[in-house]
Amino acid sequence: MSFYFKVNVVGINGKNEGSFQEVSGLNAKLGVVEIKEGGENRFVHRLPAPPRYENLILKRGMLLGSSLVDWVRNSIEQFIFSPKTVIINLMDENASPIASWKVVKAYPAAIRISEFKAQESQIAVETFELCFDYFMKVN
Repeated sequence: MSFYFKVNVVGINGKNEGSFQEVSGLNAKLGVVEIKEGGENRFVHRLPAPPRYENLILKRGMLLGSSLVDWVRNSIEQFIFSPKTVIINLMDENASPIASWKVVKAYPAAIRISEFKAQESQIAVETFELCFDYFMKVN
């Protein structure tokens, strides 16, 4: 199951702040450094490089008076950054975490608001994009 989850941005509290409809970007990929063989032109050694991480994407219905939005706006509008730890919990049917990921030193990189269309009755969706140093599975 992946439909029941909670997100906690450590230090940001408020009703519904951790409720998101979608989380993506928990991806890591090792880089590769190619080193040519000295004096031997037929070989290239491919060595592992540190992992690269995609941005974390969080989507939810628009909230008014949100501390999370204030944090994002401070970064984008004022260029004031306060990196946070983000905990993502996958929950079971009893609201107990069955798996958790810790995203370290996350900071806002983008915010998007869904399109407004008069002919459709849809919820306005906020999308937050966060850069981070790394993530790890904690349980």
